[in-house]
Amino acid sequence: MTFDQLGLSSALLRAIEKKGYSEPSPIQAKAIPAVLSGKDVMAAAQTGTGKTAAFTLPILQRLNASAPIKPHRIRALILTPTRELAAQVAQSVSNYGLHMPLKSAVVFGGVKINPQIAQLRRGVDILIATPGRLLDLHGQGELDFGELEILVLDEADRMLDMGFIHDIRQILKLLPAERQNLLFSATFAAEIRELTKKFLQDPIEVEVASRNATADKVEQWVYPVDKKRKGALLRELVEEKCWTQVLVFSRTKHGANRLAQQLVKAGIEATAIHGNKSQGARTRALEDFKSGSLRVLVATDIAARGLDIAQLPQVVNFDLPNVAQDYVHRIGRTGRAGASGKAYSLVSADEIKQLNDIEQLIQRHLPREYIDGFEPEHEVPASAPLRKPRQPGRRPPKHSGGGSNAGKHTAKGRAGEGHKRPRRRRPRAGSGNRA
Repeated sequence: MTFDQLGLSSALLRAIEKKGYSEPSPIQAKAIPAVLSGKDVMAAAQTGTGKTAAFTLPILQRLNASAPIKPHRIRALILTPTRELAAQVAQSVSNYGLHMPLKSAVVFGGVKINPQIAQLRRGVDILIATPGRLLDLHGQGELDFGELEILVLDEADRMLDMGFIHDIRQILKLLPAERQNLLFSATFAAEIRELTKKFLQDPIEVEVASRNATADKVEQWVYPVDKKRKGALLRELVEEKCWTQVLVFSRTKHGANRLAQQLVKAGIEATAIHGNKSQGARTRALEDFKSGSLRVLVATDIAARGLDIAQLPQVVNFDLPNVAQDYVHRIGRTGRAGASGKAYSLVSADEIKQLNDIEQLIQRHLPREYIDGFEPEHEVPASAPLRKPRQPGRRPPKHSGGGSNAGKHTAKGRAGEGHKRPRRRRPRAGSGNRA
């Protein structure tokens, strides 16, 4: 299938061609016709599959095809959970709307509000916003939603995780009752379906990936290591593998700052981004990382959600997330849009529960490798047997302990009790990104 078969205008096709795309991704092929129909849509797709274009393209098409009652009034509102994602969506709208007379703007916190007010007063057709700043602007009388035609909730699952449900309810009360509603999420979790009941009308459902699938082309490993030696192991990996661009996930803001400082002291260009950093600092860090002047970007989950870095070769989980679903989002920063990628998790003995939760979620055992000189003093127990997801209405089975195959040593490097741990040969200098 090609983009012109989806019914997109010549202006959009020219913009798509300029971006170098020829064929729509699965989510685009399914969601674009659904949005063009004018009906409400709820769509789920794993990260990195092109879902931003799946709603920006048809929104631009619909708005450009019909003359507005009043030019440059807000006709489409796109809500995102983070500043970085808002900026990314705004860039997508700008890129694809290049040959259209529509105006767009992006507003979020962490920067001065007056320039945003000035832009809104000049007129905007498409507004991309984070919930908090949107409500601030409305409270100051700077927003009029009387002409609104389309509402988008992007990364709806993350909005709920970040506690935006109250803000979303407030915003919904401000909007016209007659409008098209679009909800995009990584999953159709129960909380998402509950949310859709409140504002979607007989929506078209679009889902192109299994509920908790990780990116197919992302290779994944677990490196068991003592907690106190994680920093040294990360430095070893960066240097020995000659990594020039790696996104590292930390569970906390303080941990992200500390790790970045340790890497800088070791002579590795690094910085941290998280919610306490100013928007200017976060933007500069991301630009330096994309340009290659920064080797390591240490981020928390909230700051990294929505980061779109083309051909990012690898990510590292310095800490495993407390919520297993966040692992899926983290490793989805690499292996985007059909590219390959690698994900490494540094796991200490106190993280075995998180590791088991992740493996149960993705229904897959992650291979383990031991790095010479970093074998843990405290053993990371073997993976628990995978359990099939419980069917609704059934009682969970009683835990019966490890099965007959639990914890067996495999060629992939998993080790159970009574088996010698496989040792991994230290990569030779110049081995590059080889695993």
